[in-house]
Amino acid sequence: MSTKITNLAPSELAYVPFVSVDDMMKNVATVGVEEFIKGLAEYIEADFLRWESFDKKPRIPAHAPEGVIELMPTSDGKTFGFKYVNGHPGNTRDGLQTVTGFGVLSDLATGYPLLFTEMTILTALRTAATSALAAKYLAPKGSTTMAVIGNGAQSDFQCLGFKALVGITEIRAYDIDPEASLRLARNLAGSGLNVTICKTPEDAIEGADIITTVTADKKNATILTDNMVGPGVHINAVGGDCPGKTELHKDILLRSDIFVEFPEQTRIEGELQQLPEDHQVTELWQVYSGKAPGRTSERQITLFDSVGFAIEDFAALRFVHDLLPKTGHFIKLDLLADPDDPRDLYGMVLRSQSKGNGAAA
Repeated sequence: MSTKITNLAPSELAYVPFVSVDDMMKNVATVGVEEFIKGLAEYIEADFLRWESFDKKPRIPAHAPEGVIELMPTSDGKTFGFKYVNGHPGNTRDGLQTVTGFGVLSDLATGYPLLFTEMTILTALRTAATSALAAKYLAPKGSTTMAVIGNGAQSDFQCLGFKALVGITEIRAYDIDPEASLRLARNLAGSGLNVTICKTPEDAIEGADIITTVTADKKNATILTDNMVGPGVHINAVGGDCPGKTELHKDILLRSDIFVEFPEQTRIEGELQQLPEDHQVTELWQVYSGKAPGRTSERQITLFDSVGFAIEDFAALRFVHDLLPKTGHFIKLDLLADPDDPRDLYGMVLRSQSKGNGAAA
């Protein structure tokens, strides 16, 4: 951490750095999207390399027919972080975002927040960073072409993340809504990526080294069937991220070497819902640390069953916290009560009322 809470005076601790949506966009613009994703990936990898120091648990959900609200907490023993996030696929029909979020980073010793930030944009960026980081270890060497099936809000970030970390230059895009693919192509114009809009998923997958599925519907769907997936590809399965929501035919999983963030969560929420609880998987932290192999052969099908995990958000919060002194794009939020005497909180309220009455008089 670039700022130690113990170095700050109590009066300074009452003000929490707050990154609004506008501030987050300014931070991304200052750094650049691809460099921002690279920075996130570096922090994510660093935290995965100290995996065993973290408190780990599946996220805490509240499910409804329309979607889910989740809390994602973790701590490394010194710092605590959590994200509030929702997933409501039907929101777009009402002009609302499918996913929104905010997060907090705190000093564990005192409980005082170090950062409060929007995480709708930040989650999209960290998801792309997580996907591309995994692909660095799992995708075929020299990969240049990626199929992206599902061209919604996350797809742009995925494409730019894979360009920045893997070297992808060709995007083959498909969505059931052609306008979504056109939007993706417009947004990526001038990015150095060549986008081909495809009429079918089969067309999109043709010639692809990497297949990214990032659809939004909350249902057990079959976006990829077994006959669509040939040997030697890497599958980045992002859309299946809650109970009852999958994208891949079960037979694809049985032919693949599956890599996950946290098995206890992925078996509940990911493509692994379709397989027995004892089906073998490899944890990404073991691959990053060299304790387990990633891709081992040219014909191997590797599958990253991505659901998102709290340590990735913790790393993203750390990255933004450390970035703010360099960019200055935040405001000081008056979030915490700061009485002169910590034991006299009510006295502070009384004095405030007295000042108010005096001003009214």
